[in-house]
Amino acid sequence: MSEAALHSAQLGPELADLQRAPHWYVGYSGGLDSTVLLHLLQQWRAANPGAPALTAIHVNHCLQAAADAWQVHCEQQCHALGVPLISRTEPVRASGQGIEAAARAVRYGIFERQLQAGAVLFLGHHLDDQVETFFLRLMRGAGLQGLAAMPARRPLGRGVLVRPLLRVPRTRLEDCAREHHLRWVEDPSNTDTALDRNFLRRQLLPALASRWPAYRQTVARAGDHLAAAAALLQELSPAPATVYSAMGDPGLAVADLLRGSAELAAQRLRAWLQTMGLPAPERAPLEEFLRQLRQSSRAGRPQLVCSAFALRRYRDALYLLPADSPSPGAHPRGLRPGQQIAVAGVGSLSLVPAARRGLLLNAGEALDLLWRRGGERCQPRGRACGTALKQLLREAGVPPWWRDRVPLLYLDGELLAVGDLWLCESSRWRESAPAGRALWRPLWERDGPRSGD
Repeated sequence: MSEAALHSAQLGPELADLQRAPHWYVGYSGGLDSTVLLHLLQQWRAANPGAPALTAIHVNHCLQAAADAWQVHCEQQCHALGVPLISRTEPVRASGQGIEAAARAVRYGIFERQLQAGAVLFLGHHLDDQVETFFLRLMRGAGLQGLAAMPARRPLGRGVLVRPLLRVPRTRLEDCAREHHLRWVEDPSNTDTALDRNFLRRQLLPALASRWPAYRQTVARAGDHLAAAAALLQELSPAPATVYSAMGDPGLAVADLLRGSAELAAQRLRAWLQTMGLPAPERAPLEEFLRQLRQSSRAGRPQLVCSAFALRRYRDALYLLPADSPSPGAHPRGLRPGQQIAVAGVGSLSLVPAARRGLLLNAGEALDLLWRRGGERCQPRGRACGTALKQLLREAGVPPWWRDRVPLLYLDGELLAVGDLWLCESSRWRESAPAGRALWRPLWERDGPRSGD
């Protein structure tokens, strides 16, 4: 007996409690999975007029010769459906984590930054993806949480990520696409069996299907059992509370993490990483990191570097950082009032109006954006004399990995501001603006770690 045709009404149970979200987004690559999902979501919205507005997000990583043509295809399809499309071109470079993992990290970072509070991002992962992920993690020796594979929902930034097709096999997506005459693009790399996922898809899993035709549902059911066991373990040994560094890095107190046995510490760290939407580290480096953490003093700096993130100790806490952050560079850049400058590994910096206590700038003036070279001094308001910037940063609890990334704003060689941490006593500092003039203050939105599956 053939399976019933896939219809948008079947998504009702998944979408019912998401109708109060301020906005819906869908990750749209142009491939089969996201094409069918976009079609079903738009179909469901047509039948439910009160549903949130829907926007598609396409990320072009420039990894294929046809990548630009795929972007044009996505634009055409969204135009035909009446769905707004946000396109981002973000080339990626191969790194220790592999090109696909690097692209995924960039993609999730874009998604996360797009989501406002309470917004929903839909992704088209289906049952076959879930099964393939299970086997890939099994062959990497994943633990309980890893083998539970992809969750149907999880937090993502200020919003939530939802995968409504996780119980649907790819064959039903293909049938739906043909029934509705949908057009999609095929990634030529999907035939490359040198890639682990394609080897599973084209060689190993067909052999399993010949012996156990219902293996997909069986593996998914096993994943559900593992997820339930992981949830119970997390309830018995919950993730430690999140703390934050002076610069906003999320972390956890070392004392909370290391309480009890090494096994419990490893479980707590895995559980905490899960709350941050990050994968668990490999067992051997995790155990060695925890051993070093137990033996180090408060001044010690053990660290764990994984493909998607890094963990570093500072004083009494362990903080989550991006796996790699580029140096901000040494060349000065000009920053004008009302302008915003984005610096990789640092964040974005702008000059915003200040009602009181700010910098008085003349028309057309731009501040020089520079970085620490050593020997800088600043006299913050309220201090009797100038102090070495190195000492100020240490007193303020700025972690070592931020100290060379704090933006310094100069005018004619005079240091006016240290990021948004301090305005220095200077020729341009004013308690209030003269008549008809404006004061300005720096606003620094810091970069942080990115989540992903």
